[in-house]
Amino acid sequence: MSAPWRDQGIEVVVSMEARGFIFGTAVAAALAAGFVPVRKAGKLPWNTVSTTYRLEYGEDALEIHRDALAPGSRVLLVDDVIATGGTAAAALKLIEQLGGLVVGAQFLIELVSLGGRARLGGRELKSVIAY
Repeated sequence: MSAPWRDQGIEVVVSMEARGFIFGTAVAAALAAGFVPVRKAGKLPWNTVSTTYRLEYGEDALEIHRDALAPGSRVLLVDDVIATGGTAAAALKLIEQLGGLVVGAQFLIELVSLGGRARLGGRELKSVIAY
């Protein structure tokens, strides 16, 4: 999952809880980059920035530490699965709120028929398995 990004100058990998942490930390280590978690509301200590997003069955919120990214940081979003893209789009919004530059997004599995790629605004997206 890290190979396509080796020459992209990734400084920080951001992943959403919980399975995303497994893949995100491994990719961050392989790229010699930092790692930043994005979690559901109320789970991170300290000062956070939050965004809400729609789910198929309601609404949810994600948070990131307010000081997690330096403005201009080159960021890769990593998660296990992209389905409808709502969670990934919310995480990208948080990254950009903090001034991060999203280089792309990497997923283990892409559920193509659910159209999540379209919600990422044309950003470069790679998946190991497209189903």
